[in-house]
Amino acid sequence: MEDEVSKAIVLLQNCYHLRMDPITQGLIGATASLTAANLKHKREHVKIAAFLGLLGGMAPDLDVFIRSQDDPLLFLEFHRHFTHSLFFIPIAGVLFTLLLYAIVRKQCNYRQTFFYVTLGYASHGLLDACTTYGTQLLWPFSDTRVAWNIISVIDPIFTVSLLLLVVIIIFSSRLRITYLACVWVVMYLCADVLQHQRAVDSAWQLADQRGHTPKLIKAKPSFGNILVWKTIYQEGEYFYVDAIRAGVDIQFIPGESIRQLDVASDFPWLDQQSQQAMDIERFRWFSNGYLAVDPRRAHHIIDIRYSMLPHQATGLWGIALTPEADHHQHVSYETFRSNDMETRQLFWHMITGAYESAQ
Repeated sequence: MEDEVSKAIVLLQNCYHLRMDPITQGLIGATASLTAANLKHKREHVKIAAFLGLLGGMAPDLDVFIRSQDDPLLFLEFHRHFTHSLFFIPIAGVLFTLLLYAIVRKQCNYRQTFFYVTLGYASHGLLDACTTYGTQLLWPFSDTRVAWNIISVIDPIFTVSLLLLVVIIIFSSRLRITYLACVWVVMYLCADVLQHQRAVDSAWQLADQRGHTPKLIKAKPSFGNILVWKTIYQEGEYFYVDAIRAGVDIQFIPGESIRQLDVASDFPWLDQQSQQAMDIERFRWFSNGYLAVDPRRAHHIIDIRYSMLPHQATGLWGIALTPEADHHQHVSYETFRSNDMETRQLFWHMITGAYESAQ
């Protein structure tokens, strides 16, 4: 059984990268459009509303195609950018209605098509903002990356339950079940908020035990669950990373500390006017400043917000500098993942609350 669970964890880890999984986004979009159909008593629109909401819910992630071979950080800047902005929603609604109306015009008129597609599209950015990656909801008026840190980019319990409800609605045409789907979404996200607050409160206790007085503590769910949380706070020049299992009882899993990136002292050879120096600042904006030098690799900078195990400070991705690079050369973007059996078992022990006995 444990081996099967480990394999499932590997699959999740391979998917765990930069965006909420498209299945969940599509299901949330379908739920939004089905709710609208229910309110208007359009039982004949069940399948078409679900179809348009599904496509609308996934559409904003088409920004993943904005990338450049010459500039490896371009995709980081434009993912969850203008396509995810609240102000872009009506524009996207018109564009995708123009694309899809020819397919569905026999089932619903232009206005209805726009309504269902736009509702699905509108749900996407808000759900992404619930994760930790950061979403530019207020572009073009602000480039702030909104991240409420309450749900993992992949959460099987949330997604599978919602999938079952949407399938039942589509095949039974019982639109009233959409209310149950909405209640499930709201209740689960409320549970996420509660768990997030428990993790933050526990992290403050842990910092106090160490004699630390951080200004801010961040907590984010580890992937696939809302039981085990990764917490980060800064004290002086160091980030402190820990894991907290917020079950019936709180379980502390002390982690690692790592010094915050100081470009001047860590890379004294770097020309501050070079493209590599500018790329560091772009990566700093992307990671909200949670940067450190990778202790495992020379000339590498990591984003410590994400790691294979939540009590680790090692990053899942980062940038690599080249000392001999010319003035206009970009950094390279790299990902680091370790799916060895020991890592998977340790993570499973954290979820089940058996981590201490496994040491």
